[in-house]
Amino acid sequence: MPRNDRNGAVAIGFHLLFIAFILAPLVVVVLVSFTDKGFLAMPFGGASLRWWWAIGDNPRFLESFWFSLQLAFVTATLAALVAVPAALAIVRFRFPGREALMALLASPLMIPHVVLGVALLRFFAGLGLVGSFVALAAAHLVVVVPYMARLVTAALAGLDPRIERAAESLGAGRLAVFRRITLPLILPGVAGGWTLAFITSFDELTVSLFLASPSATPLPVRLFTYIDQMTDPLVASVSAALIAVTAVVLVVLDRFYPIDRLLTGERRA
Repeated sequence: MPRNDRNGAVAIGFHLLFIAFILAPLVVVVLVSFTDKGFLAMPFGGASLRWWWAIGDNPRFLESFWFSLQLAFVTATLAALVAVPAALAIVRFRFPGREALMALLASPLMIPHVVLGVALLRFFAGLGLVGSFVALAAAHLVVVVPYMARLVTAALAGLDPRIERAAESLGAGRLAVFRRITLPLILPGVAGGWTLAFITSFDELTVSLFLASPSATPLPVRLFTYIDQMTDPLVASVSAALIAVTAVVLVVLDRFYPIDRLLTGERRA
């Protein structure tokens, strides 16, 4: 076999092994969700939808799912409102404290989430907001803003400022330039950042553990506490349902805009 063909076969084999390594836990979770037994087991002795129907008999999971959706939506939207002006200031202007602002936006990525959770717990406890939607949204906002800011900054850095100056020279005000020129051109970066912020907020567990309450429990916290108390396959069925919903959403999104470009903030060719 020629050397190039051999190298190509090795590369293909490596990628297949990597894909199998990534997918194996998801496949196991889906298989376990179809067991007919009362404990975690593969459905090789008999498959059943028993634990899928059990999701409907546990309204707390459904309540936490809708709560997490609302929380992630609010958090991602607030992150866009914070990150877009900050990214515009960082990319388009030079001012004292610019580097400090950049470091501040990225700082949550360098702090362990356990430390961040304890600090936010102490802060919101002093305000009497622990266990509220406001506290969870604010805490998630701290966590997701770096992702949003990074993609918006990258989109602005790739935008030729002469386009904006040309619009200004024709009499357009700053607000009109942003609304009609800048925002449409960086919209892929904003949409990609919003998507990453939404996913990160929906999946956030560590910080949420410190701030959740019985009346405000995101789905990851609900799953974590259930696993701590029970060992039945209900958690597997809930996880498999989330995998299915995520797959459908990604397929639908990909039909409108390629996922690889959406998550990197690239414009459609």
